[in-house]
Amino acid sequence: MLIFNFLPTRIMKKTFLSILTLVSALSTMVGCKSQLDDKFQNPDASTKANIPAFFAKMLNNDRVRPAYYHYRTFILSNQAVYTQTASFYPSNTMYQPNDSYSYAYWTDFYAPGVLGITRSMEKAYAELPEAEKASKEIFIQTGKIVLFDEASKLVDNFGDIPFSEAGSLPTTSTIIKPKFDAQKELYNQFISELKNINTYLSTATTNPDFSKYDILNSGNVAKWRRYANSLRLRLLMRISFVDEAKARTEVLEMLNNPTQYPLADGGATANYNPRNEDILLQPLTNYTGTLRQALIEGPNQFATDHMLNKVMLPANDPRIPVLYDKFGKTVNGKFVQNKEYRAMPISFTSADMEKNYQDYAVLDSATIFDNNALPGIVITASETNFNKAEALLRWGASNAAKDAYDVAVKQSVSFYYYLNNLNTSGLKTEKKPTDDVINDFVDKSTISFSTTQAKNLELIWTQKWLHYGFLQAQQAWAELRRTGYPVLTYPVAGLANYANPPKRLLYPTQEISNNSANYDAVKANDTRTTKIFWDVK
Repeated sequence: MLIFNFLPTRIMKKTFLSILTLVSALSTMVGCKSQLDDKFQNPDASTKANIPAFFAKMLNNDRVRPAYYHYRTFILSNQAVYTQTASFYPSNTMYQPNDSYSYAYWTDFYAPGVLGITRSMEKAYAELPEAEKASKEIFIQTGKIVLFDEASKLVDNFGDIPFSEAGSLPTTSTIIKPKFDAQKELYNQFISELKNINTYLSTATTNPDFSKYDILNSGNVAKWRRYANSLRLRLLMRISFVDEAKARTEVLEMLNNPTQYPLADGGATANYNPRNEDILLQPLTNYTGTLRQALIEGPNQFATDHMLNKVMLPANDPRIPVLYDKFGKTVNGKFVQNKEYRAMPISFTSADMEKNYQDYAVLDSATIFDNNALPGIVITASETNFNKAEALLRWGASNAAKDAYDVAVKQSVSFYYYLNNLNTSGLKTEKKPTDDVINDFVDKSTISFSTTQAKNLELIWTQKWLHYGFLQAQQAWAELRRTGYPVLTYPVAGLANYANPPKRLLYPTQEISNNSANYDAVKANDTRTTKIFWDVK
């Protein structure tokens, strides 16, 4: 059941909730930082560079976890809107990003973010005695995986980005205004280096420091290897329409050699254990926050038209009870639940939404709203198998593609019931349906594989978009631009030059001001309609 204190008047809601949430968010951030500082040596306070502590700091990333600030200021006002994976009020500015929030995301990558910490780690590693480097190399190599993951997201949002020359201060003691590296070259670099990292990890072993400071995979080297290969698979499929020959050759090499290139695919098992198999960044043990405030301030809490009405309901999707609550209204002092799951039409105006919202479904409270155990989602088995299904359908055997697709959908069901059952707040959780029910959904519904490649690609891409949802809206936006699916209906905004969703985000004005000489080289492409290099549909 949803415990939902919602005020339809946006002005009242924003004033009170913004103050309340800011205080709560600041308290949570301070508590999280304190927990890490207590558990691990604080690299900022250390007189000697501490590579393991830097590594833990890199992994402790609230741009990965479902944190209030990240979702409220960036995901739920940008990518979740463009992909319609979360609801939003129609307005003249609904497709206009907030420049200061874009800059906050930008700087959180560079300093003191993943790239800045990477440069500090590299400097510390270079200064180690040779005898000490062997035990610390694993931090450098696995840290690169995280760096390439986050850097590829920045590319997907903006295009060309400073990278090779960025973060110069820790390594050279000199501030250099970095050039913007070409996005295609960066992708190729990430893909190539991830292959090398897989080779390194094939013979690497953990050590006590790595096990202690690895707050992502608990020192599990095999899991890091699967992360590297699954990320590489994601990036190769992302470029597969602009450089199909490269993508096909390298992807099939991976899929045909699973021992050499293990993937985070859950062992291709439907009833897998996401905690053991997926790459998930767990919340810190003292974390008590949820996404409730981030969702209701938007508002982004309502079920979305295309996802629920057009895709899930026609298929009688078993994920509906863990993704949505029917909602309802209070009549004569008693809450009366709606009879069925329905989402508001995308054609509704903001006035329509405020008048009728109680008649329509909202996001589930146990799974999403009030679940302080929600992890940061990095790589899931379902995503990996959707990527395998597309690759096999285009370049391999259709029967193998069907097997990968069927497993991916079943794993998505397992994944969302897993998230639902993480909740320990006393809210009602759901029991996962039987295998027979899930098999019928996969084999006998509107999402079942057909006999035509075009239709099956549409199914793969649509189900991957659904699986990503707003929790992985950055990946959903990238795939929506790459594939064109699902085909969504977009309300038109009234603001000049912002009538439709962008193809990319504009560079933050502070970056333009701070790095003006290098910006001039990319200025011509700094438009909302310039496509990312892999977007050729």
